Amino acid sequence: MGLEQPAVALSCGLPPGPDFADLAVLAERLGYTRIWIYDSAALWEDPFVHLALAATRTTRIGLGTAVLIPQQRSVMAMASAIATIDRISNGRFLACFGTGFTARLTVGQRPMTLDALTTYVTALRSLLAGETTTVDGKPVRMLHADGLAAPRPLDVPLWLSVFGPRGTAIATDLADGVIGPPHPTLPTATILSGTVLDPRENPGSDRVREAVGPWRVVDWHNAYARGGAEAVDAMPGGQTWRKALEATAPADERHLNIFEGHVTHLPDRDRGLLDHIDTKTMIGEPARIARSLTRLAAAGYQEAIYTPSGPDLVRELTTFITAHSALPTRRTPR
Repeated sequence: MGLEQPAVALSCGLPPGPDFADLAVLAERLGYTRIWIYDSAALWEDPFVHLALAATRTTRIGLGTAVLIPQQRSVMAMASAIATIDRISNGRFLACFGTGFTARLTVGQRPMTLDALTTYVTALRSLLAGETTTVDGKPVRMLHADGLAAPRPLDVPLWLSVFGPRGTAIATDLADGVIGPPHPTLPTATILSGTVLDPRENPGSDRVREAVGPWRVVDWHNAYARGGAEAVDAMPGGQTWRKALEATAPADERHLNIFEGHVTHLPDRDRGLLDHIDTKTMIGEPARIARSLTRLAAAGYQEAIYTPSGPDLVRELTTFITAHSALPTRRTPR
């Protein structure tokens, strides 16, 4: 038997921005398993630039993407970027892909289809293996000369963020892991937000609401994006929020504002939703959060991706890992 390990690994997820590399250094020092970076060109800076910076300043922590949007980059550009980060990080990198719900809606486009996602990742896997594949009707292959990139094949894990029976089936054939519901055969991670309470702090305090609010208001954003006025008006505070949103732009430009501040900031109209957000899930003293993480492990998750938000990310990362240290451990095979 191997060393004792917590029942569920704890990683963190953050947007690509000026503080990402500093926070990656902190996450490594605190003991997080991996740091995942978001990808939405309309909302944040380029993830591969920040992954490269983080890779040069860390030595142990894993690096991942949650999640890359294929149609923001050609498959060849993606293969070259992945090869670069894999080399700089000495093999600590994995790339996860999704259909791009938020990222594509912010530019007025529908999410990719699962068929398009499958075609893209299949071609990408072939390129990383050093094979010739077909893209846009033409044969293509990574042509990097010796010394200009790591030699192929490149053994970079490729994950998918997929849901539903068809997504599960596609992942089984194509992916090395998933972000989503527990997969029957593949390692699975889930994304969560939360905060550790200060002693005697009320879960509904202003600090708590500011800390978790950017993630917890996303339900209203998604409801409007998916179902329009009827869907969001059925939610607490939804009608008031919708009217404030619709006053900001004509109908053909509102997609630009639905996800303003997405998971990082709270526009004024979103602050009106803080009275209605969930302030119970993954909010509490370390022992309570540890119990919630234990339940995730029992449900079939191998990794929890903690996504802190609010004005003090250093505080959130530092306190949340204390909950993980309270988890029971298990022996792992050698």
